Amino acid sequence: MPYDEELADRIRALLDEHDPVEKKMFGGVGFMVGGKMAIAASSRGGALVRVDPSESDHLCELEGVERMEMRGRPMDGWLHVAPGRLDSDRDMQEWIDRGIAAAAAAS
Repeated sequence: MPYDEELADRIRALLDEHDPVEKKMFGGVGFMVGGKMAIAASSRGGALVRVDPSESDHLCELEGVERMEMRGRPMDGWLHVAPGRLDSDRDMQEWIDRGIAAAAAAS
């Protein structure tokens, strides 16, 4: 399934001031800020968001948020956020801000 281009356009618009670099990957499109992946429009629908790993458990308690898995293994510090949690620009901006902060903190 291809990624949601409308979602990718919304991410682009909200990330614009951060000079993101786009990278196609895993059937979706990722957005790098400061050379680190921050958020991606997922081929599963919704977004993949980089987060502080210490916040993952708490954030996964939210409906529509789950740990990203790759080949059956959970990816620490990455969450899949369902489309319904990204309906408003305010909601989307919150996830983008989390992704930017986690990318900036990544070594």
